[in-house]
Amino acid sequence: MTMMSLSHPNCSRHSSLPISAALPKSKSELLTETDATILCFQETKERIKKMFDKTELSVSAYDTAWVAMVSSPNSRQAPCFPECVNWLLDNQLSDGSWGLPPHHPLLVKDALSSTLACLLALKRWGLGEQQMTKGLQFIESNFTSINDEEQHAPIGFNIIFPGMIETAMDMNLNLPLRWEDINVMLHNRDLELRRNNFEGREAYLAYVSEGMGKLQDWEMVMKYQRKNGSLFNSPSTTAAALSHLGNAGCYHYIHSLVAKFGNAGSNINIALLCMIYHICMIALLLFIVEFPLIFSVPTVYPSDKYALLCMIGSLERLGIDRHFSKEIRDVLEETYRCWLQGDEEIFSDADTCAMAFRILRVHGYEVSSDPLTQYAEHHFSHSFGGHLKDFGTALELFKASQFVIFPEESGLEKQMSWTNQFLTQEFSNGTTRADRFSKYFSIEVHDTLKFPFHANVERLAHRRNIEHHHVDNTRIFKTSYCFSNISNADFLQLAVEDFNSCQSIHHEELKHLERWVVESRLDRLKFARQKMAYCYFSAAGTSFSPELSDARISWAKNSVLTTVVDDFFDIGGSEEELANLVHLLENRWDANGSPHYCSEQVEIIFSALRNTICEIRDKALAWQGRSVTHHVIEIWLDLLKSMLREAEWARNKVVPTLDEYVENGYVSMALGPIVLPVVYLIGPKVSEEVVRSPEFHNLFKLMSTCGRLINDTRTFKREYEDGKLNFVLLHMIHSGSGTTEEEAVEKIRGLIADGRRELLRLVLQEKDSVVPRACKDLFWKMVQVLHLFYMDGDGFSSPNMMLNAVNDLIREPISL
Repeated sequence: MTMMSLSHPNCSRHSSLPISAALPKSKSELLTETDATILCFQETKERIKKMFDKTELSVSAYDTAWVAMVSSPNSRQAPCFPECVNWLLDNQLSDGSWGLPPHHPLLVKDALSSTLACLLALKRWGLGEQQMTKGLQFIESNFTSINDEEQHAPIGFNIIFPGMIETAMDMNLNLPLRWEDINVMLHNRDLELRRNNFEGREAYLAYVSEGMGKLQDWEMVMKYQRKNGSLFNSPSTTAAALSHLGNAGCYHYIHSLVAKFGNAGSNINIALLCMIYHICMIALLLFIVEFPLIFSVPTVYPSDKYALLCMIGSLERLGIDRHFSKEIRDVLEETYRCWLQGDEEIFSDADTCAMAFRILRVHGYEVSSDPLTQYAEHHFSHSFGGHLKDFGTALELFKASQFVIFPEESGLEKQMSWTNQFLTQEFSNGTTRADRFSKYFSIEVHDTLKFPFHANVERLAHRRNIEHHHVDNTRIFKTSYCFSNISNADFLQLAVEDFNSCQSIHHEELKHLERWVVESRLDRLKFARQKMAYCYFSAAGTSFSPELSDARISWAKNSVLTTVVDDFFDIGGSEEELANLVHLLENRWDANGSPHYCSEQVEIIFSALRNTICEIRDKALAWQGRSVTHHVIEIWLDLLKSMLREAEWARNKVVPTLDEYVENGYVSMALGPIVLPVVYLIGPKVSEEVVRSPEFHNLFKLMSTCGRLINDTRTFKREYEDGKLNFVLLHMIHSGSGTTEEEAVEKIRGLIADGRRELLRLVLQEKDSVVPRACKDLFWKMVQVLHLFYMDGDGFSSPNMMLNAVNDLIREPISL
């Protein structure tokens, strides 16, 4: 469904022209600033949509050189792929090197490796004397970087580069190097080759075969040949095997690769070529004689599935994936089809396999976690990636492990726990793999560990990812390369504009809600915590799209009201007032006449509560086409009665059982009035049967129980001093003497993890589910908010953390 092309010489995308330059002046003058912004936004979206149709991967001079060195099966004196030789002749850089321009200052070894490989190819066929002279000068000028440990080395550099030096000497290539330096390199290479105890050795040595030459065990190497004929999907490794063995599978792979990327990176004007074709076939033939075919290859192929999954991941991380729903769904449908067919491109690469598993499962596809078993700690440590200490792969596996959630996967979940330990330990030591020379990768690892999926509030994550997004997507295997589809300036531009646009809406909604607090007289309740900004933050952080304004307002108002009611039942209300409030909600909702309020406090609370329920009623009617008033009142009554029961326990010094406490406590956690009405305001039609279904109740109970237990583990000490019931204390009481606070907390954390895992399973489950996915997501998003809220204690009592979060989400725009 997608095409792949090579991008040369630079794979970065150029911004579009200013609108004033793109339109006639008269039209440009008519555009308002808003019109121009909208048009630019749409143009950026269209450019990104086109990226789904074609994966652009940079040219690899290094791999093209190794393909160019393969001799023809008919004559050892002629190249099998002369088009690649032509590319080398035509694409030397101005400084005499070959590779991706411009050279990253820490990738001089990469440029040296690519340049030497190109020189070997030209020397092999006795071509390009001028290019060879300039290339040798580049090597002489930059050779000191070989011993610079600050420079990042391509994979296998310490074996491949000395091996190419040795080949150059055999070919009488006059290298401008000292014998002493050459002997040191060859000696160090031999020492590394004699090491017999490092893990993943065999696969690693097979991967760097082109640097081994006559020292290679080619029979061992061919064990790694894939169905497509390649070795590790690496053109250079496969070309080396083809040169030594003449293997038919290797030839088929290289031939198909060269055919696929024909003319990639050449400077031929394609439009001119097409025009000539239509004018005259004879002219076309003359043109081809004058301009020979120029072919090049990438450093890894195939990789379009990997690139497209990375693209989806980038769009989701930046919070702009909703603009490309159709394109993403098409990619996922194709990926799922390939997954079911056991596609080698997915399952032979750990990064692709882990990403495919995670993204497919997040989107509700039924995929087995069995393929991940090959990346359990023991298998990984003895693999090629384990030998390289591949942090990128470990990070992808760690992300995937957070979605190993089914009961039958418990063993695999434990086996994958090594990824967390691996990343934590290595990065705490300041260790990084050579190709991860960008600080942005370290930031991503830090954020992923600090904010795992269950504690990653969506919109805050988007902001962090936008601020840390790096448009230079250079990566390195045996040479540097980049995909324009993965990290892209258009992604960043769209994400910033989208975030700031949504934020301006959120800012206005917050001001509206602050006025509502005053108009409802809630600010007169001195006992109540005034935390409107925090309450709205949790709404905007989870339902941020402009069209979800009704959902955010409902979430935020009910968050404020549940906080007020909680404080009222805890400290602000008398026994009479509590009973009066419950009675009013239960019996005076539709009654005529003036209701009896035993105090002004009750009047303020009930009036605000009633007005909010009526507002939800009216908005839900527009979304659902039916009345939901009875259900919303029922939700609030359940909460008030559960709080009343806890107040009675405290007044009468009752110590409930753990089951009694949890059965009441998950309701008194007060998440019902916040989350449940919102299911009516986010789009899908939700029938009475759905909200009364066991699935819906389980989602609510799991979410609320997790919230109750998280709250209790974080607020235990304060509530104990205040004489309040708490699950930690009850667990210590009912478990008998000898149970410590630490043991009780650890036990409860296990219960939280189990409940959270089951909740995520229900959210992701598509088969036999009656609750729309958009509604199920609300329950999970609340759990994410709670984990963040209680990350460093109680968010209400940790003002700095929450204030920073509120500012990031609502008040401070992102600037490029």
